[in-house]
Amino acid sequence: MKRFLIGLLAACSMAAWGAEAGLPLDHFPKERVTDVAALQRGVKLFVNYCLNCHAAAAMRYNRLTDPAVGLTAEQIKDNLLFTADKVGATMTIAMTPKEGKAWFGTAPPDLSVIARSRASSRGSGSDYLYTYLRAFYRDDTKPTGWNNLVFPSVAMPHAMWELQGQQRAVFVERPDPHDPKVVMSAFDRFEPITAGTMSKGEFDSAVADLVAYLQWMAEPVQGERVRVGVWVLLYLGLFTVVAWRMNAAFWKDVK
Repeated sequence: MKRFLIGLLAACSMAAWGAEAGLPLDHFPKERVTDVAALQRGVKLFVNYCLNCHAAAAMRYNRLTDPAVGLTAEQIKDNLLFTADKVGATMTIAMTPKEGKAWFGTAPPDLSVIARSRASSRGSGSDYLYTYLRAFYRDDTKPTGWNNLVFPSVAMPHAMWELQGQQRAVFVERPDPHDPKVVMSAFDRFEPITAGTMSKGEFDSAVADLVAYLQWMAEPVQGERVRVGVWVLLYLGLFTVVAWRMNAAFWKDVK
């Protein structure tokens, strides 16, 4: 119930930031969710770049000791425990919703189930986040100096710009596909302004690791659920065959 309520609040908060663009979503490399090393890199990025403004109140640090992530309590305490005193504490932040609204115009949403709340007909929540985190560009007309192609006029600044570098979005005028007489501004490409500490491939991989962790955090038992689901389906398939043959044997003499 707690995760459901947090997901509902997260969806409402994100919707309040502004309307989404129709930019096609890139496919998130979903195999990262079962990659222990990727999840460990992802949680490191999450703690360093997301947990300053966004909480994950439905997640406890000691859940990172699950085999899927594979961290020890000592590793968590020494490397990740910046906003809490105990490994069993939840991933909360010092910033209050009131402060967040004053600084950003709206309180940053909780990220516990953000990977599930952003799913739509356009793609999975992971596809959305993977595209969104790589679609920031410089825009001096915005209060933060940043804008985003996936979420225009987003209140969030580009937290990982030092890794990616700075880029500008180039727009061109094109005829409206629904009405050739109408000219519309359409995104054409990104142009680099300054280089980051990572290459494009390295940054894309880092974002994939971060999104993999967000996907895992939204449902830590998803791996176990899939494994149990396979056995359940096998059992039901076998039981169906047995029930079918028993039914045939029962009605054989009656007919």
